[in-house]
Amino acid sequence: MDFVKKKKFMIAVDILLVNLVLVLALWLRFDGQQIPSVFWNAYVQLLFPYTLVMLLFFLLFDLYNRLWSYASIEDLLAIVKAVACGALVLFVINYLFFYLQESYTFTLYALPRSVPPLSGILNVFFIGAFRLFYRYSLMNQQKVSGAGGKPTLIVGAGDAGAIVARELKKHNGSDEKGNFIAGFVDDDLNKQKQKMFEIPVLGTRKDIPYLVDKNNIEEIIIAIPSVSGEVVREIVDICSGTSARLKIVPGIYEFLDGRVSINQIREVKVEDLLDRAPVKLNLESIAGYLKNKVVLVTGAGGSIGSELCRQIIRFSVNKLVLLDNGENNLYEIQQELNTRFPDLVIVPAVADVKDHTSMEAVFRKYKPEVVFHAAAHKHVPLVEMNAAEAMKNNIMGTWSLARCSHRHGTEAFIYISTDKAVNPVSIMGATKRVAEMVIQNLAPKSNTRFGSVRFGNVLDSRGSVVPLFKKQIQSGGPVTVTHPEMMRYFMTIPEAVQLVIQAGAFADNGEVFLLDMGRPVKIVDLAQKMIKLAGFRTEDIEITFTGVRSGEKLKEELLTEQEGVSRTRHERIYEAQPDYFNQFALEKILQKISDPDWNAGFEEVVILLQTVLPSFRRESEEKQRDSSGISR
Repeated sequence: MDFVKKKKFMIAVDILLVNLVLVLALWLRFDGQQIPSVFWNAYVQLLFPYTLVMLLFFLLFDLYNRLWSYASIEDLLAIVKAVACGALVLFVINYLFFYLQESYTFTLYALPRSVPPLSGILNVFFIGAFRLFYRYSLMNQQKVSGAGGKPTLIVGAGDAGAIVARELKKHNGSDEKGNFIAGFVDDDLNKQKQKMFEIPVLGTRKDIPYLVDKNNIEEIIIAIPSVSGEVVREIVDICSGTSARLKIVPGIYEFLDGRVSINQIREVKVEDLLDRAPVKLNLESIAGYLKNKVVLVTGAGGSIGSELCRQIIRFSVNKLVLLDNGENNLYEIQQELNTRFPDLVIVPAVADVKDHTSMEAVFRKYKPEVVFHAAAHKHVPLVEMNAAEAMKNNIMGTWSLARCSHRHGTEAFIYISTDKAVNPVSIMGATKRVAEMVIQNLAPKSNTRFGSVRFGNVLDSRGSVVPLFKKQIQSGGPVTVTHPEMMRYFMTIPEAVQLVIQAGAFADNGEVFLLDMGRPVKIVDLAQKMIKLAGFRTEDIEITFTGVRSGEKLKEELLTEQEGVSRTRHERIYEAQPDYFNQFALEKILQKISDPDWNAGFEEVVILLQTVLPSFRRESEEKQRDSSGISR
């Protein structure tokens, strides 16, 4: 039944009920005895105005624009308000008829004074009962239509579980094979043997294998978005021994509006298994430096840059400038944002950050008030093979942007750094550390608030191990891991970006901020988890060790030995204490690489970096000399 037909049907039923209720109220007033003819005459006279008034109030309180298949307490209160207003008007009209009944040539008849309030009480009952019956009939239709669907088990009989159950019922029959909810499982003993939406709680998580076999469960949905990664891991381990397909309601940071839709229920990902608490943002401090501002994001087409753009838009910026030297990636994020936010001014700028003339033109044209600098060469092995280009892009590009920000009065400049900048052994890490120094060196001389943010690997970013492992698993293996003891800190992209934006509110004088990365994860453990999530046993997919590559550490660090750490106003953001560096050596590097004709081989780049990072590569060089038998 379409909307117009449904509305006409409900209006017709309401007209019938309103008239029947008035007769019933008269009948109850006279204790079921015969109703005197004078009151029948009053009923006939008041019938049309009373019905019209009731319908007007029903329309005023939107009783015909509600989804009664999802009726709630708020909908019942709307019925009470509409009926109460109608009964009050009937009472007033009836009183006027009683008062004026001898004042006209024709006779006005009035109802007994107890009938209007009595009819109001009865109307609440009958109008409400009709709508509840309507909802119940729709639920029965959904049960019938879903009876042949995929038998589904929902883990979690709380708020999220209730939303998932409603969503699944709402979408039942929308595809070839919907979901038939067999039941819930929940570890709360008080919920056992109870029902929600007529769906029983069948047991706890330990009962999942038994319930899957007993009920031929084809799909399990984890609907507990606020629990820790450890709990999700335990549930995944239990479910991996069954034949059921596993899905999950996303974590809180993934649906910032707080609502869950059927489209957000997805396959379990490796990030769901990490020990991560939801990020709590101080929205007031963030809005204070982003609202109504022109914001520039470099590397806007990359993994971090594009997510920065998606989240910055939430804070009512005046204009968002997307800068990238790759037009395809830039086009994709521009199209996505234009589709989602058609009223926002989004400007794509194809330019190279190390081209200072281009950067000056961008700053003159758009006058950005806040800059997020995410553009960089970050792939460790590739950067090792293109060391001079990394120097130009990561160091020269940052210096160029920082100088433009200083000259054009930019209010805040946030540089995206990495944990590989700490005691670096790779060209990538060393160039990122020198770029931090560039920021620290310029900040005291500028009115721009400068800051850098360090964090570790982000899951599913381009060039990370997660997409590589996915491809290797899909092709049947082997999964390649460099070393059994290789460990990394991991964050999800949305989580890291939220903390970067928050850290931007604290930036002032070139500070280096560290994000709480949780506990480091062994890469081999990550590979094993991904194999299980793909539906395989670890025995099915071989894991091979390929050896540590040039520029890699077994374990990353977040601080140098010289750097201390202090807390900020956010529990998951820390500030590193300033580390001494040779400003004269830094300026010599900047002067050298700013020469348009400068180029260098790998060894020359290493020597140049060692002028400002004295320990860079020297420890590994000494180890190599020792292992070859050459004395120092």
